[in-house]
Amino acid sequence: MVVLVPYDGSQPAQQAVEYAIDNCGDQPIVLLRVIEFADGSLEAGVDLIKERLKESREEGAAELSEELLETLNDSTVDYDVETVVGKPAREIVEFAEANDISQIVIGSHGRTGASRVLLGSVAQTVVRRAPTPVTVVR
Repeated sequence: MVVLVPYDGSQPAQQAVEYAIDNCGDQPIVLLRVIEFADGSLEAGVDLIKERLKESREEGAAELSEELLETLNDSTVDYDVETVVGKPAREIVEFAEANDISQIVIGSHGRTGASRVLLGSVAQTVVRRAPTPVTVVR
């Protein structure tokens, strides 16, 4: 079984990775990077996204922060970096459904009130739709 940690470079995502390393035993970790595209993207936009996805896969772990790489390399946890294109919440849930994911550990900005309603919440959507247990780290 594998632990899925969506990673976007933010501080909450960093904290989620650290939590997974500290609390999920020896289970391998998949860091999932989602390249989000705006609705209404036409064919030219799709081509641009495909090119960016190709570049992202080639970069792999190179885009992870130095602090995160140090944390991962200091641990005994096996990890992999995957990149997908789409809407973050949907892609996270679909990745979990399609792979042998035992748990999702996701960071949250902890927005409340109007900002959460206006901006939406990837973590909240993942919690509602995920096929596996979800731990939200704040």
